Amino acid sequence: MKSRSYFFKFAACVLVMMQVCSSMYLRAQDYLISFAGSGGSSTVTKVKVENLTQWKSLEMNGGDVLHLKSVVTGIESVLDNKPGRIRFYPNPMKDYTRMQFDLPVSGETTVTLYDLSGRSIAQTRDMLPKGRHDYGIQGVEEGLYFVRISCGRYSNNGSLLCNGSQYHHVNIAYETSADPEAVIDPKEQNSEVKGTNGETVMQYTTGDWLKFTGISGNYSTVVTDKPSASKTINFNFIACTDGDNNHYPTVTLGTQTWMAENLKTTKYNDGTTSIPLVTDNTGWAGLTDHGYCWYGNDEATYKNIYGALYNWYTGAKGNLCPIGWHMPLDAEWSTLYTLLGGTYIAGKKMKETGVAHWQPINTATNESGFTALPGGWRSINGTFNEINERGEWWTASEKDATTGWSYYLESLYDRIYRESVKKVVGFSVRCIKD
Repeated sequence: MKSRSYFFKFAACVLVMMQVCSSMYLRAQDYLISFAGSGGSSTVTKVKVENLTQWKSLEMNGGDVLHLKSVVTGIESVLDNKPGRIRFYPNPMKDYTRMQFDLPVSGETTVTLYDLSGRSIAQTRDMLPKGRHDYGIQGVEEGLYFVRISCGRYSNNGSLLCNGSQYHHVNIAYETSADPEAVIDPKEQNSEVKGTNGETVMQYTTGDWLKFTGISGNYSTVVTDKPSASKTINFNFIACTDGDNNHYPTVTLGTQTWMAENLKTTKYNDGTTSIPLVTDNTGWAGLTDHGYCWYGNDEATYKNIYGALYNWYTGAKGNLCPIGWHMPLDAEWSTLYTLLGGTYIAGKKMKETGVAHWQPINTATNESGFTALPGGWRSINGTFNEINERGEWWTASEKDATTGWSYYLESLYDRIYRESVKKVVGFSVRCIKD
């Protein structure tokens, strides 16, 4: 009786601290994100989730639920999840959690789950040997709970937070671990924690920009968002396949839908007409018609990341982009940067985050999901310039007979710049949907 009284005094002391934490977990930064498909496919096979603010990412099944919360390891990090403690995973739980503890003695062991009022809501008794044991707990309503384990003179207490379960029958059941020496330790996880019932947990702070890439077969769609509540992310799947049968992700920004990667085709969209590959500097400088190349003439290194470099004549033929897409006009680029806040800030919202490609400094947010990359460019003399520092993209608009309009971004600046350049220069291409 005395130990029971001590247990509830412990619960009362912890409650003051936990009420604040509980509110934060369940409301402020504890969101459930599900996914749906439309357009070309109603099925979402896989989702890549990138936290653009924290530079973390994970991949998950499209049918699973993404659980965003401020601290992935949950309440056990507050109570110090060390040997001798009761360990829960996940904690906070939703439909199910696995409980693990080390029993120092053998004998009849009682496991009891209490709510905050001290009422016993579930209990089980088992004859257990000394050692490590696992139990499954499910069907718990939203709230803070306490677990007490007792065996003879031994007792141990732990706390558990629940976000609310779709099941309404509380159950505690013994489970046999495939590896009796395995210890639940969420701290060993990286940015992803895989739960049960199709739930994937990711650390999140309200205000972080997230980039979701939904995949269904050959379809791939990008959506960016700053979740402030539980919601469903819809991927409108749109076909975007070039003459080489490369498939591209797409991103919708306002009334426009853009490719979310640079073009890398070596054929026009009829699938049979090849674009001349021009590698030598003299041949490139003398072009008066179509031609393409890979940066540094190094296809293996640059193709799949940055795409190809095309002269203006190649895109102007009208069939470089996938069927149903075209090389954007100057006015269409203007619509894009206006939507993103104007020339002085749009570049920051368009560039990929991090310094894996943009170097040496990058302050981009990529909140548009455009994911612009610094693919460099090829000059009128055939030399290659500014890989990892600058990205250049053609428009289909010409200034005069020898020059066309283009846009570029630089690693050190947030701006997007417009310029007129000789049509023989090699730039990247981003296509826009008709």
